[in-house]
Amino acid sequence: MIRSALQSLVLFFRRLFALDGGRYLCDRCKWDYGDACSRPERPNAKTCPDFKRR
Repeated sequence: MIRSALQSLVLFFRRLFALDGGRYLCDRCKWDYGDACSRPERPNAKTCPDFKRR
């Protein structure tokens, strides 16, 4: 519960201050190859619960 609240707070501040620089997550995700990711947002996801940095 505390972890999800903290994650929500971090996401809020990232969106508020645009710390992502407006880049898409898929370009930096370890699941961005072949059929490893089946999310409908791909390749233009700005948020993703499965995102893992390469």
